[in-house]
Amino acid sequence: MKQDIVLKVNGVTYNVTVETHRTLVEVLRDTLGLTGTKKSCNEGECGACTILMDGKPVASCLVLAVAAQGKEITTIEGLAQGEKLDPVQEAFVKHTAIQCGFCTPGMVIAAKAFLDEHPKPTPAEVRKALSGNLCRCTGYQQIVDAVMAAAETMK
Repeated sequence: MKQDIVLKVNGVTYNVTVETHRTLVEVLRDTLGLTGTKKSCNEGECGACTILMDGKPVASCLVLAVAAQGKEITTIEGLAQGEKLDPVQEAFVKHTAIQCGFCTPGMVIAAKAFLDEHPKPTPAEVRKALSGNLCRCTGYQQIVDAVMAAAETMK
């Protein structure tokens, strides 16, 4: 079964027809061409598909696209302002918190949401906040360093 929906993604309104069983990550990637959001476990366990929905981090593999209608959706592509990276993105680059890059979009989105709510975190709080986002390459220290640096920049 198909349904016409309106999605607002990164400030742009899209009118799309979707099969009602399709997840938001599938529509973002396959229909809208926003491939920054990664599709991995399809079970909400790895965090690679994390997006912001109404400002809150969400595993987009667990959300049906039809349920996202009327919500403000922000993907990794929507964080930068033109050529200017978001402070979290800049910090990830500066602190080499990127290895293979697969987890990076979801990690950055989760970190951004966390810092928006907790502007003065401790390293332990950062680790706990990002515990739902798995990284197999970095060992997490560079990621924690990047988030702490972003917090300083965003003050």
